Amino acid sequence: MSSSAAKFRLVLSMIIYGTIGLFVRSISLPTSLIANFRGAVGAIFLLLVLYLQKEKLDFKAIRANLKILLPVGIVMGFNWMLLFEAYRYTTVAVATVFYYLAPVVVMLVSPLILKEKLTLRRCIFVLIALVGMVFTSGVIQSGGGGNWDARGVLLASGAAVMYACIVLLTKFTRNIRSYDITIVELGISAIVLLPYNLLTVDFSTVSIDGMGIFMLAILCVVHTGIAYWLYFGSLPHLPAQTSALLSYIDPVVAILLSALLLHEPMDTLCAIGAVLVLGSTVLSEMLPHKKAE
Repeated sequence: MSSSAAKFRLVLSMIIYGTIGLFVRSISLPTSLIANFRGAVGAIFLLLVLYLQKEKLDFKAIRANLKILLPVGIVMGFNWMLLFEAYRYTTVAVATVFYYLAPVVVMLVSPLILKEKLTLRRCIFVLIALVGMVFTSGVIQSGGGGNWDARGVLLASGAAVMYACIVLLTKFTRNIRSYDITIVELGISAIVLLPYNLLTVDFSTVSIDGMGIFMLAILCVVHTGIAYWLYFGSLPHLPAQTSALLSYIDPVVAILLSALLLHEPMDTLCAIGAVLVLGSTVLSEMLPHKKAE
């Protein structure tokens, strides 16, 4: 896959991810149960796609990469659970700000783990994107008050650490299709979350209406099956620092939609922040790169 194609797939997956908070808030199920459905239904959907294409899982490639796929699948399940729970305790904007400290972690750690060169250029663009995201979130305008529930902040921060682990670990996969990566990791995340749900969820109190079922179906198929197929297909073909910077498209979409549809705060500073984020991501890819990078 070419670098341009990988970037397109990553950007598209980020746009899809950016709408996830809107759907999660419309589903009246425990967050761990939502995450469990995501993994199971997303994997089944992609298996169905393979079947319709008359293709099969590449078990040889899966076995060769299992030492990477297994921990990523486990981390993914708990990543979802923590992020969805953060949405319950704070605004989509605040949760997104802390969740997207993950790209900064990826950028700083990649020279140590992946031996990628950490250039001043990339640092500047990532920092501009981070500042823009903070502006867009509205947290400065609120003066640190509002819906800054400590539980939401801690949950989103924990999810950020797990997100960074997923990006870094996936870089070590070799000679395996995005279908195989995604199906296995979604399946593992569903298996990991199942016993947790059986032990902690009171199913006698669980209920969901028709709209909730529709939203859950979209979340499982579009935000999980399709988006993760695009996402994991792009990661092995891009530097981790490029993936980290392009990831900021997700929170901008999330925050803009939360303002438009959920009526969460947005003003001139928010708009400036959105321009900073999108501008830094576009310029980082349009300006010529030095060979040293």
